[in-house]
Amino acid sequence: MVRRLFSPLGFFAINILLIALVTVLAPLERTLGANIRLVYFHGAWVWTGMTAFGAAALAGLGGLILRRWKKLPWAGRLPAWALALGRVGLMIWITYLPMSLAVMWINWNGFFLDEPRFQVGLTFGIVGLLLQAGFFLLNQPDVVCAGSLVYGVALWVSLIKVNTVLHPASPIFTSDSLRIQIFFVALLVLLLLFGWQIVHWLVRKIK
Repeated sequence: MVRRLFSPLGFFAINILLIALVTVLAPLERTLGANIRLVYFHGAWVWTGMTAFGAAALAGLGGLILRRWKKLPWAGRLPAWALALGRVGLMIWITYLPMSLAVMWINWNGFFLDEPRFQVGLTFGIVGLLLQAGFFLLNQPDVVCAGSLVYGVALWVSLIKVNTVLHPASPIFTSDSLRIQIFFVALLVLLLLFGWQIVHWLVRKIK
């Protein structure tokens, strides 16, 4: 029983429980009440996806630079890391989109599909699906590295430059509540660990 608890699957299950616990115990907000907890999760989930895409871009860059460096055996695995990180990032991104609709309804009592951040997210979700399909069909490490690099950089630049209409720029870190910020950071760390656990499992499956 103890060995199962401390196995990779056991740690994964414990992390999911911690994510649920932190989300449920997160502090309420005067306007949204308990609905704010979905907003916390949504924000941390988006940042987890962005981090995965950024890490995929870095792995892709490393793979392109070190692909001829045979003295570094691990360098040959960078395309696999770029692919795994990109797949996990896309999984998070695709699930973030319907979550955004729920957050819109909670905050604005309707769907504002012209919100620039949602438009950018939807565009990169579609492009990401096509890109991963291309990686699967071509099965070329250099293509995976280059595609992951370009996609990750483009996504980050687009999100940094995009204007907002109703979506606040940084609702958590402009808050006056230190408690809200602490809970959000804790949730983000747990979700990053969640993403890392899936990436670590997936990269071992990629030949």
